[in-house]
Amino acid sequence: MKSKGKKSNMAAEQTLVLIKPDGLIKGLTGNILTALSDAGLIIVGSKVVQVTRELAEEHYQHLREEKFFDELINYIMGEYHVKRILALVYHGENAIKKVRKVVGATNPEEAEPTSIRGKYGRITTKGVFENVVHASENPKEAEREIKLWFRPSELVHTIYPTETKKITKSEVFWK
Repeated sequence: MKSKGKKSNMAAEQTLVLIKPDGLIKGLTGNILTALSDAGLIIVGSKVVQVTRELAEEHYQHLREEKFFDELINYIMGEYHVKRILALVYHGENAIKKVRKVVGATNPEEAEPTSIRGKYGRITTKGVFENVVHASENPKEAEREIKLWFRPSELVHTIYPTETKKITKSEVFWK
């Protein structure tokens, strides 16, 4: 996926975006994808995921000691809305910064009103941030999160090193 023409000083990045259960139940997927398309990036992976407790806890491991951790885990697992999320990997120059600008601040009340979280997020009366989307915070987190949510074979383009291993396991197939 090398571009032809003028060289840039900025290397291509990849970043994870999750459209959370509240974004799905509110029917905001199209609006969110449209807003993200303005960043000029390409989608190199997407899938609908039913989030397990193990995946949720690993994703939010850095918040494990916070008092709201259990509510956060229940929220991403869909306990309050629908039990699925849409996981996406965006690719392009300065992808993390571009996506985070479109997404807005984590707290919907502090987010730019024209950002995704500013338009569609809310804080419930119980204090739960329903901020519609997750976006990787920095390059290190983006790599960790992408590797957590996707296998290399699920992306049409990868920027992280991969290896091929021969494994024997049972898999589910269509009848």
